[in-house]
Amino acid sequence: MSRLRFIWPRALLLVAALVSLAGCVGPALPTDQLLVTNDPKLAGTVVRDKVLWQYRLGLAALRAGEYDEAKQRFDDAILTMGGILADREDAKRARSLWSGEERKTFIGEPYERVMAYYYRAILYWRDGEPDNARACFRSGQLLDSVAEEGDYRADYVLLDYLDGLASAKLAADGSDAFARAEKSAKHKLPAYEKNDNVLVFAEWGRGPLKFADGEYGEKLRFGEPQSAAASARLLVDGRTAALAPWDDLYFQATTRGGRVMDYILGNKAVFKGTADTVGDLSLIGAAIAHSEAERKRAEGESGRGSDQTALALAAIGAFGKILSAATVARADVRAWDNLPRYLGFTALRLRAGDHAAKIEYLDADGRVLEAHTREFTIHVPAEGDRDTVVFLSELAKNPAGG
Repeated sequence: MSRLRFIWPRALLLVAALVSLAGCVGPALPTDQLLVTNDPKLAGTVVRDKVLWQYRLGLAALRAGEYDEAKQRFDDAILTMGGILADREDAKRARSLWSGEERKTFIGEPYERVMAYYYRAILYWRDGEPDNARACFRSGQLLDSVAEEGDYRADYVLLDYLDGLASAKLAADGSDAFARAEKSAKHKLPAYEKNDNVLVFAEWGRGPLKFADGEYGEKLRFGEPQSAAASARLLVDGRTAALAPWDDLYFQATTRGGRVMDYILGNKAVFKGTADTVGDLSLIGAAIAHSEAERKRAEGESGRGSDQTALALAAIGAFGKILSAATVARADVRAWDNLPRYLGFTALRLRAGDHAAKIEYLDADGRVLEAHTREFTIHVPAEGDRDTVVFLSELAKNPAGG
């Protein structure tokens, strides 16, 4: 037994060393630090979550009619998004066994990045810059062009349709963009009318939610929030304009196919499970070897060999369990959580002046959801050649935005 007492401390030192090796994640990354900012709305935000909060705050500002703030938020987010490189240190760390995907600087899944460009395009058009709006629509569609399945590449209806509309208003040919939009559309698209001077962007329903699935949370999945509103319509000057759901963000989130990170997380999960199994089997073997050593000693034999085997297996088992516990395979479920589900659009020609208008949201059976109905005024300036842009959101705290 004196020999056993001598071996155990050495084994524990070995296990301690292995624990230190397995748990070593290095110094904290700059992305783990709090953001240094004078912006009270970003106070307490870690650097890696800055873009996420710019997305959320930008959309909240747009819905509240605070357009200057919305532009600043989306410009900052898009600038950061464009500067993210695949070989950044935080991205490398996220691919390692010992660090989670959420340690990366957040730029979002493709549908989230697309929406940043979509909202910025609306703001550009509102400022009388359809050329810059068109560039944003094209950038958004480009982000969606690398889906795993070819049928789902660059299939946002509105991005192509509005690309073509901007071209038509700029005296260019928008027919190719219209044809692409028509190919993806589930509803009949209206032909371009260059004289339409009021553009109405609408959104309703709540966007997709992210959650982690799989034994170790290694699979990124999307929840489908139920929306009471299935479509909408605009009533102005005795006319009714349908607002069909041209795009569905839940559909966009779930038709991208596999991510590179999915394969990395899958491999992490396999490693984590294997290490855990090896740990269990080794610890069981250690217990069996220890029992064998005790039996031999009870019969007057030397149990030294079995003791050494038990200690070796115990060390391997402990290391396996430590490796398994230290391996982080969970998918990143940070999400731009105030996005809508459906996007609608219509264009009108209205004379200069104020126009009483109303938007009604309808359920799947075409019944008006009275509690969701909003009345507002569309003001068309008497002078100027820019379009009047109206943004309406069922999710806005204010009744409507123009």
